[in-house]
Amino acid sequence: MEPRLGPHELLHVFSFLEARDLLSAAQVNKVWNEVSRTKELWRQLCLRRWSSCKASQMVLGTQTWKQYYLCRSELEFRMEFGRPEDFTCKAMAGHTGPIDELAYISTDECRFDGREKSVVCTVSSDCTLRAWDLHEGTEIWSSLLQPAALVNLVAYPQLQLVVTVDKRGLIKSWKAENGCELASFCLPTHSSALEACDHPEGPFLLAACAGGNLCTLTVPQLRLLSKVPVSPSTPVSLTCSPDRQWVSASTENSDLGPEVFYTQSLLHPLEDKPPVSTTLPIWLTSRSCWAPGEAARLIVMHKNDNGMQLVVTTYELGAKKSRDRVNILVQQIASFLLPDTMMPPHLMKGHGSQVILLVSEAKLVLFTIHGLQLAAFQDHQRPITSMWVDPSRVITSSFDLSLRIYVWNKENKFPILKSCYHLLGGSHRWASGFTHVESDSVSIVGVEARSAGTGILRSYCFRAQHSWNDGPDWRWSHFGEELAHVQRPD
Repeated sequence: MEPRLGPHELLHVFSFLEARDLLSAAQVNKVWNEVSRTKELWRQLCLRRWSSCKASQMVLGTQTWKQYYLCRSELEFRMEFGRPEDFTCKAMAGHTGPIDELAYISTDECRFDGREKSVVCTVSSDCTLRAWDLHEGTEIWSSLLQPAALVNLVAYPQLQLVVTVDKRGLIKSWKAENGCELASFCLPTHSSALEACDHPEGPFLLAACAGGNLCTLTVPQLRLLSKVPVSPSTPVSLTCSPDRQWVSASTENSDLGPEVFYTQSLLHPLEDKPPVSTTLPIWLTSRSCWAPGEAARLIVMHKNDNGMQLVVTTYELGAKKSRDRVNILVQQIASFLLPDTMMPPHLMKGHGSQVILLVSEAKLVLFTIHGLQLAAFQDHQRPITSMWVDPSRVITSSFDLSLRIYVWNKENKFPILKSCYHLLGGSHRWASGFTHVESDSVSIVGVEARSAGTGILRSYCFRAQHSWNDGPDWRWSHFGEELAHVQRPD
């Protein structure tokens, strides 16, 4: 008689299995079924697959880790294939002017206890800030009319906080749950860029002023921590590195390259010393972004030395600290020329450590940082207006009144993007196209510009399975086929 594996030995073997194999093992007998449901097996599967999501952010409620894994996998399957029965579409109107910016204020946590909720805030030239429930398709609250048109906003979901700025440079912080105004700060001139940053010492706000100052403020109090001159004089892009140690300030077509600041020197300025910063040795910068898979890898699109061709150059940043000073270390690790046949890109995002997404007119093109073209898509009929990129998917919006959903396949050396489906907006009779798009784990929302000069929100919320039978006869055979199509771990 052959020796049988005991529960402890089975648990060790099962720890090497993927979810689909674990589900198959559960059908062998009662002992295998019980071992296959071990909490730690499914917890590790969740953490391996969704490495971007910390265990502390996963709201299990009454579910097991196994149920959580299956519910979230099925949700991703539905978002990948976009079958009409898998989502609901809502149109939300209320602003009497164009919607200039939007941001999610709900935390991007996956929960399947029936209480999942996606909430966004919007600002408009109608001088109001509004909050919207995407699942219900309703307005939650609206601010009082403000003294001037609101032009930008950023959100701090963990703090349930929204910060806005109007065209005169008046910054305000608001409670996200009820629209209560908390604090205000007036910039010397109008704001050219706004950025919300998380930091181990606490979140803070960056605001660039037209004329050349970079202000760092606390939130929600909006107390000024530092105000420093910045080159180029009017940055239109402020971004924090993934490790939150660096801030990049850049301007399109400036004679100077992006200026990069050491974050600590902005949070704790010294009276007799300027902040620690460096200007990258390039000129006529067009676009820049951080590689989200690296601590401090900055990708910059700029003109070459003769000003005739566009180049994409990648830098690694580091800090060498001594007793009384910090030296910035900048190392160029890659550079390549964009093809002459490619129109100058107007959108640029990074994915992982080595992938760059560029949008030129109606075309989406993927390169590695070394210039290898991975894919090119032309699914839109008119120019692309915005692009959302996260570890699971890419979404583009266009003036053709559609959103295009792409999904990452990470089984190869470089991530491969698969074009999946369109989500359509309203009628061209009333709308001129989508101008913005954003997404969280269960919903997609786009800003639809109306021909009359106003704007509405159009949301697409995907139905999540709230419960799975955890017994030996549950619906694994149906879901196993779907599980095979869903992407592999991050």
